[in-house]
Amino acid sequence: MITMPTIDMAATGMNITRLRINAGLSVKDLADIFGFATPQAVYKWQHGVAMPTLDNLVVLAAVFGVSMDEIIA
Repeated sequence: MITMPTIDMAATGMNITRLRINAGLSVKDLADIFGFATPQAVYKWQHGVAMPTLDNLVVLAAVFGVSMDEIIA
């Protein structure tokens, strides 16, 4: 039987928070980069309530200058 990997949403959220802070960006800055009207999606990512879409992960990796593997836990 194949064991499927799981994503730790809380740890992924902590990674997003850490990388955002290291990049010198506020939550609002990150929301603005994505064109979000409000920062709610970013807060949900950071708190492990929701995961960024694959497209948004690609953008996060580019903004932070890291691979997607460094974001996803």
